[in-house]
Amino acid sequence: MLLSGMMIMCGQANSKNKSKKMEKENIKAIPVHQLETATLGGGCYWCLEAYFQRLEGVVKVASGFSGGSVRNPTYEEVCTGKTGHAEVIQITFDTTLISFTQLLKVFFTMHDPTTLNRQGNDIGTQYRSAIFYHSEAQQQQAEATIAALQNAAVYDHPIVTEVKPFDVFYKADEEHQNYYNDNSNQPYCRYVIQPKLEKMEAVFKELLKK
Repeated sequence: MLLSGMMIMCGQANSKNKSKKMEKENIKAIPVHQLETATLGGGCYWCLEAYFQRLEGVVKVASGFSGGSVRNPTYEEVCTGKTGHAEVIQITFDTTLISFTQLLKVFFTMHDPTTLNRQGNDIGTQYRSAIFYHSEAQQQQAEATIAALQNAAVYDHPIVTEVKPFDVFYKADEEHQNYYNDNSNQPYCRYVIQPKLEKMEAVFKELLKK
């Protein structure tokens, strides 16, 4: 049994290494001027990561922390709510296949931007809704999207998503990367993430990877 377990773990490690290698190769194959970065926070980063990984044009998604004052925070430190950081994902995407505005459309559909420092049962400033823009164009698109949603009265309550300039991104530990794909049978994945993925696959079918 021990040997079997070691073989399974070795297989998982090899699979992750192959995935990382393919990811790097995919990014290198895309001209730099076509690539853009987006940093978004909207509750647990495991959820956001799973949504955006499935979009055509998204070449990389990393889970981590941004928006706070503590350098190189640990997951445990961020969970205290005292670091100022939010759980975020950093997305690298091909602008010829998907736009920042389309990413925002998915973002505002797949989480509740009206609950302050909370998403479902996840409560704390680390779960706040946030857009950390990387350019003036991203700032303008984020503010225009929020204004349009407010004017259309899409939500029953005001949007509380903060829109702030990007400063720094601290990548979370490896165990938090690719979380849903590696742990789909885990209870949180099955009961929280999976139903939302099914919703996304129905609403954004045209944006999904083939």
